[in-house]
Amino acid sequence: MELANVTGVGTGRDEHSGEDVIVVLVTRKVPRDRLREEDMVPAQLEGVPVRVLAIGEVDAHDQEL
Repeated sequence: MELANVTGVGTGRDEHSGEDVIVVLVTRKVPRDRLREEDMVPAQLEGVPVRVLAIGEVDAHDQEL
């Protein structure tokens, strides 16, 4: 997803219903009324519910193996 604030996308299970969901990782949650329409995360993608999870800033670390 190339939306403002989105850092990653994955799959998971809703903690309440147990249903499969798409998880959208964002640096911070922003109220919908403060987002441009083109930057809003949809409630569903191809019929699968979407959950937004704020994880903060993501930094890559270079590690030797």
